[in-house]
Amino acid sequence: MKRYSLLLLSLLIFAISGLAQQAKYVFYFIGDGMGVNQVHGTEMYLGEIQGKIGISPLLFTQFPHMTVATTFSTSSGITDSAASGTALATGVKTQNGTLGLTPDLKTPVNSIAVWAKTAGKKVGICTSVGVDNATPAAFYAHQAKRASYYSIGMDLIKAKFDYYGGSDFVQPTDKDNPQAENLYSLATKAGFTIARGYNQYLQKSKSAKNMILLQPEEAKDINEFPYAIDRQSGDMTLEEQTKAGLDFLMKDNKKGFFFMVEGGKIDHACHGNDGATMVQEIIDFDNAIRIAYDFYIKHPKETLIVITADHETGGFVLGNGVYALNLKALASQKVSQVKFTEIIKDMRKESNNKISWETMQETLKKYFGFWDTITLTLQQQADLKKAYDDSFGFQSVKMDENMYSKNEPIAAVARKIINDIAMLSWASYAHSGGYVPVFAIGAGSNLFEAKTDNAEIPMKIAAAAGYKVKR
Repeated sequence: MKRYSLLLLSLLIFAISGLAQQAKYVFYFIGDGMGVNQVHGTEMYLGEIQGKIGISPLLFTQFPHMTVATTFSTSSGITDSAASGTALATGVKTQNGTLGLTPDLKTPVNSIAVWAKTAGKKVGICTSVGVDNATPAAFYAHQAKRASYYSIGMDLIKAKFDYYGGSDFVQPTDKDNPQAENLYSLATKAGFTIARGYNQYLQKSKSAKNMILLQPEEAKDINEFPYAIDRQSGDMTLEEQTKAGLDFLMKDNKKGFFFMVEGGKIDHACHGNDGATMVQEIIDFDNAIRIAYDFYIKHPKETLIVITADHETGGFVLGNGVYALNLKALASQKVSQVKFTEIIKDMRKESNNKISWETMQETLKKYFGFWDTITLTLQQQADLKKAYDDSFGFQSVKMDENMYSKNEPIAAVARKIINDIAMLSWASYAHSGGYVPVFAIGAGSNLFEAKTDNAEIPMKIAAAAGYKVKR
């Protein structure tokens, strides 16, 4: 963006912000991979579940101010989460793969979280994936490579925000230096209290000065929460993380807070082109936003809630060539393709890899509704049988791979069939350059009305909250 346009934007924001009450409490929700169609498709799905053609609105889409944002980085028209996260956090665009640095990959740039902290606000950062993953890391880290997880964790400790939440540290030990102290120990020495699970948070939060809330130790995957569609009792949720974060930030709070919450698993579902799983992740994201909205109802003149996304993932489209949708078919899928892959692997182990086609059919019926709530064409049945034959014959199994998972062939075919029956289309397993939505409510939300760019969003939030922008 040219320098003069940034100047005009700054002057406009300054003029508008001077006329309105500043936001004491700021919620910044980022739905990773959540494009316009992902949101609209979820609402259309909810409408079909109610037996109508049309939408059943999510909470956040009913906010009074809405626009769209562009997401390109300095190195590509299609951004990654590190570059887009940096833009959303700092107002500065950078190269793909880079966190909290200008495009020269050397010069650090502060985020809106730091501006808020400098203004005396409490600061919280939480996510449904690794607390050192790209989007949350963009608010506190300065690294040329988003995969430098241990160094990112060190930056997290150094920033010393009041509250961090996520699945866990992706790399709690330094792989290049096995003698180095792990991040749990370093964080504890720096004054952080580490809690695992919401119940442990309740036990430890009253005496804690700084908090890191992670999954319970028995969690199967430290990198992320289970998908909402797969959730079991005891699994940590984004709603719990948001509730805990708000509770902690309000403790002895006189000056307000800045709280960023990322729905990170939307992106993972979209990377896998898993429509049913994606829809449930967006509904889950909406449930976390409801925590903030309930707070807003109590503090309407002092609270700002902004919802956006870092990019669109999957090139998701409502429609597959026929002038119709059948989104209610997604309700027949009971687990993600990732979970179904785990189920198949367990079946392999229990049966010594000897699973009959009849047993597989019953399993597909149970988890996808095939031959029950879902009618299959002869071709779809043949595709499933071929995937079964290829996987359980004498050939080696070729897994279906995307950025975040490797799935059993029959799980991938089942997911694709559900998408086809629901009449959904995907362009790729990667990001796209499409617009992302922006929704806002509360103090300063009128700033979010015209088409914008992701790097302008933190500047507008800062203006609404009265933060001084300091690079």
